[in-house]
Amino acid sequence: MRQQSEALLVVIDGKGGGLGAALIGRIRERLQAPAGVRLVALGTNASATTAMLRAGADDAATGENAIVHMCARADLIIGPLAIVASGAMLGEISQQIATAVAESPAPKLLVPTERCGIMVAGVAAGPQRLLLDEVAERVAVWLCSSAAGVP
Repeated sequence: MRQQSEALLVVIDGKGGGLGAALIGRIRERLQAPAGVRLVALGTNASATTAMLRAGADDAATGENAIVHMCARADLIIGPLAIVASGAMLGEISQQIATAVAESPAPKLLVPTERCGIMVAGVAAGPQRLLLDEVAERVAVWLCSSAAGVP
């Protein structure tokens, strides 16, 4: 059960869950087991969920209903840019998932990937490890600002 003072961070991924697992691993490294943070893995399939759970998620769930349900409760949503594009990840991102992510009041920290077919101007291509480092740092900054009462 979630504590009121606990920040709920959800990481969403599909296919093999490699990016989601890498994100969770890097976030865990950067935060070093902070109190008051619950990191939940949400996979579009069992393989993605298992990979993220093995990477250190506190909890996990699989499927469209779980993702839609948790997006409404999340304090921060993390994942590839594709999670807001219906039909992305070879069809694993349904319209309901994309809508739930996009319409959630939670801030979104999305990682651009070249595979989803969405190009973002102003984002330089670089090694994935640098993107992972940036995500982990932004999560840490977000947690600090949230603790200070800044949304």
